[in-house]
Amino acid sequence: METFCYQYENVMVYRKFVDFLNINPDSVDEVEKIPFLPIEMFKNHQVLDKVFDSAQTDKPVNFFQSSGTTQMLNRSKHFISNFGLYQESIYRSFEQFIGKPDDYIFLGLLPNYSENSHSSLIYMVDYLMKKSGKPENGYFLYNHAELLELLKTLKGKKVILFGVSFALLDFLDFCQAEFSKTSHSPLHVFTDSIKIIETGGMKGRKEEMTKDELLTILKNGYGTEQIFSEYSMTELLSQAYSLGENIYETPNWMRILIRNTEDPFSYVKDGRNGAINIIDLANRHSCSFIATQDLGSVRELETKKSIHPAFSVAGRIDHSDIRGCSLLIS
Repeated sequence: METFCYQYENVMVYRKFVDFLNINPDSVDEVEKIPFLPIEMFKNHQVLDKVFDSAQTDKPVNFFQSSGTTQMLNRSKHFISNFGLYQESIYRSFEQFIGKPDDYIFLGLLPNYSENSHSSLIYMVDYLMKKSGKPENGYFLYNHAELLELLKTLKGKKVILFGVSFALLDFLDFCQAEFSKTSHSPLHVFTDSIKIIETGGMKGRKEEMTKDELLTILKNGYGTEQIFSEYSMTELLSQAYSLGENIYETPNWMRILIRNTEDPFSYVKDGRNGAINIIDLANRHSCSFIATQDLGSVRELETKKSIHPAFSVAGRIDHSDIRGCSLLIS
């Protein structure tokens, strides 16, 4: 609630949006009454705290930009005033759900994203690599043979392979062709010490499929019981992680609400599908209340210690734009 009041006062685009809805901020006395800014606003507006607005300070402001496609001229920009918040969010989320970054070797299978100098995904992986400090860390675009040979030498070491969906599928096709030439199976390389984390991102490169279908193909192909997933986007500074089965957990400063697709100011019951609204308190100086174009549901995740909220991603709202870090499914 304090963040809502702060951003209403200091983020002019958000203030205009709330005022346009004829909502009196004093009447917003619970989270469910907070207006969520449509994610499309990041395409045409500078969503930024006025304290850091370049028009006010005469200083350039850094930004992240969505990867989009070659057909998309108007891509989202998320202006960043404090990279320290993003770095802390990256580290603490990864540590909570995966482990200490210092313990892992990080490999990135991120074609297209590596070519985007303003990619938040590349910034995240770069930061994890720096915290790791391992000499084997590195990026691989389409050099699949080199990646496979490296993975063979890393058996028994703790490895994270970050990959966008279409690149993981392409790499799987290459691996299966290579395995067919020998008596080896995928298990020969992809042991439990190598964790694969898919980050979404079909971008029209592959046949559309559901997240569950994708995970099944990857698990069967790579011969592993678990394919992890990371959920974030250019407009967020936080990440949710799924440790398998398309069920995501959020860090303490991130929350998911599911809005009714026919009434954006009402919410559906837990377990029912709707559009995903995200609260990301790390977005302190842009907007912490984002109405996405993703479909999903909130559910309870039961662990050995407790039951806590989680969410699943079902796909995309029909006719919404292609996004760099989301699967295209309906």
